[in-house]
Amino acid sequence: MGLLDRGLEIKDPDQVRMMRRAGLVVGETLELLRAEVRAGISTGELDAIAEDSIRSRGATPSFKGYHGFPASICASVNDEVVHGIPGGRVLAEGDVVSIDCGAIVEGWHGDAATTVAVGEVPDEVTHLSEVTRQAMWRGIAAARRGGRVTDISHAIESHVRASGEFGILEDYVGHGIGSAMHLPPNVPNYGRPGRGPRLVEGLALAVEPMVTLGGKETVVLEDDWTVVTSDGSWAAHHEHTFTLTAHGAWVLTALDGGEAELTALGVPFGPLAD
Repeated sequence: MGLLDRGLEIKDPDQVRMMRRAGLVVGETLELLRAEVRAGISTGELDAIAEDSIRSRGATPSFKGYHGFPASICASVNDEVVHGIPGGRVLAEGDVVSIDCGAIVEGWHGDAATTVAVGEVPDEVTHLSEVTRQAMWRGIAAARRGGRVTDISHAIESHVRASGEFGILEDYVGHGIGSAMHLPPNVPNYGRPGRGPRLVEGLALAVEPMVTLGGKETVVLEDDWTVVTSDGSWAAHHEHTFTLTAHGAWVLTALDGGEAELTALGVPFGPLAD
């Protein structure tokens, strides 16, 4: 591991492979949780399923105990954007829940999130989630060795703005990741391209647009964690951890490494050999 360009953590191939192991734990756990989401299940029950999934795969939950956070996932419902604390809240038909999950394998982190509908939801909510998901993928697809961090930011914002009238959170951003869950650099979800640290092989980033049906302003609830929209509008959150290799982008938390989405966007897919 080396340090380059404003103290960024640059991983060697073996360290990236370890992050892939952590990323697969996260990806598999999110797939399990997506299948478990239904009317009548509580967010606390989802958290218990997640912790068992993570630990049964030989990993440790990244979130549990992080700055005092009490759970293994964040579960944010409807107007809750991020950092919702799982508990007794029971999901109902028509809700949406954003689930953020992290895992550690031998000191290396993976981090990803998805937004899941509970049964039938309004078309505008389905559209919001899909716009957010596609914006995330377009951000990853914009990353090139030699480019800059805000190339990702600009691609995310451009897709969201072209897709409708939405709010893009500015106070909460993506981040570097590796030997810690949050590392430099920040990865905003808006901005001009060509700014920020240079994108290099071995830099790992978590890209995570947070988008609302209303404005970008948020408040933090009295639990000091849960972030909700100020105007009560519903939100979506999608996230993946990726790195750049000599061959292209490798999405460490996607079960297929991002091959399907990146190929569809015409971007080289760059996994490391085992």
